[in-house]
Amino acid sequence: MPKGDGMRQSAIQSVAIIGGGTAGWMTAAALAHKLAGLPISVTLVESEEIGTVGVGEATVPHIRHFNASLGFDEADFMARTNATFKLGIEFRNWGRIGDSYIHPFGAFGRDIDGVPFHHLWARLRRDGAAPAFDSFSLPVQAARMGRFAHPADDPASPFSTYSYAYQFDAGLYAAYLRAFAEARGTRRIEGKVVDTALDAQTGFIEAVTLDGGKRIAADLFIDCSGFRGLLIEQALKAGYQEWTHWLPCDRAIAVPCANAGPIAPLTRSTALDAGWAWRIPLRHRAGNGHVYSSAFIDDDRAEQAVLAQLEAPPLADSRRLRFTTGKRRRQWIGNCVAIGLSSGFLEPLESTSIHLIQLAITHLIELFPTTDWDPMDAAEFNRVMALEYERVRDFLILHYHATERDDTPFWTHCRTMEIPDSLAHKLALFRERGVVVNYREGMFLEPSWLAVYLGQRVIPRRGDPLAERGDSAELEARAVAMAADYRRAAERLPLHQSLLANVAAAA
Repeated sequence: MPKGDGMRQSAIQSVAIIGGGTAGWMTAAALAHKLAGLPISVTLVESEEIGTVGVGEATVPHIRHFNASLGFDEADFMARTNATFKLGIEFRNWGRIGDSYIHPFGAFGRDIDGVPFHHLWARLRRDGAAPAFDSFSLPVQAARMGRFAHPADDPASPFSTYSYAYQFDAGLYAAYLRAFAEARGTRRIEGKVVDTALDAQTGFIEAVTLDGGKRIAADLFIDCSGFRGLLIEQALKAGYQEWTHWLPCDRAIAVPCANAGPIAPLTRSTALDAGWAWRIPLRHRAGNGHVYSSAFIDDDRAEQAVLAQLEAPPLADSRRLRFTTGKRRRQWIGNCVAIGLSSGFLEPLESTSIHLIQLAITHLIELFPTTDWDPMDAAEFNRVMALEYERVRDFLILHYHATERDDTPFWTHCRTMEIPDSLAHKLALFRERGVVVNYREGMFLEPSWLAVYLGQRVIPRRGDPLAERGDSAELEARAVAMAADYRRAAERLPLHQSLLANVAAAA
């Protein structure tokens, strides 16, 4: 075990992952692949009795890079997980009841004479001559038409202006990853952890004991035990930073139903009286759910609300979940790293759960302590993950706070609540000058913020002075022509439903 000063001179030889599900098996698959050829064993402990949350069915484009890094064939992966393509997320009733906009995985419009397009659009809107902002997005147009194609490599092509993600069965994805990891040497052990032994000098984890008495020792422990945080919280007392004062939803109800009509290449989020409902179309069914605040609606009424949203009869009983939005104060302590729900939870409004798992895995591999235990590795991991959680948190709060709804106590609370200084700064800059705050690290870039700002009626009071140059009628004509170009390009794409059939046939 590590020396008393917390430093270890010999390389790590064993890794124990506590918990399966998406987080556990993504971690196991990545380590099995990245550590291939090194004398490091990987063991995963999970219990079929405990089960997993398993409702993180929608993703962001980063998942494609994770799959590609493991060498997955897209058609095979999609067939085995009943996956569909995803061009973005549609938000209904968020700014006002009756509103609808799409947050796409792609850019909006093209700069004209060096002026950012959203400043030109804001000028046209002030003049009362602006087409809908999302009409300048190819993926939005395609998603509304139920069309999809893989992006082009040619940067001059309009078909290079977007990316895409997947919607898949999380349980099938975990099974797919498990087969991959076990084929590369990962050992799975069935059992429940009932005790954790710590080194008296260093505080590092020495071993965990299972309910049958089996003792699992390892050099590095990865906590993928879900909300319980068996290692990071129950054993190591990481502490939890709660954010329910900004994100008041604390419960969810999930229920599957059959697909009704063609499968759309997008996820849907519909704002309800005290939260929102999701709809995620897979090849074999649609995932549905209701994220809500128990302070504003009771569980039975919340269940009735989501059942009323179903487009087809339910295929199973509803599942009820409880959570506390926030994150562990430290996600790497000693020789233990928390990944997935054990590290924190941010509601799935923007499909970030699997991305945060992927990000943690990436940074763990980058900082993997193969020669010694340098406290700087844990400190850097904790810094980067805290920053990412906070930036995702701000983006989620924006959806709730940037609303004009006052029809229920929940929305009045969200509209009038105090928000983090970091978000207040971003909002003030955009409202006053149309400036989108950019940063080097973080998954949500300028197009994402523009989609929500403008989709929920946060309109700049003034913008880039250069946008005021030239004749307004000429600018309007160019904008109308640009929107028509995107519409015609989208109409040339194949139907998403047909493409899915081709993918299934290829697999």
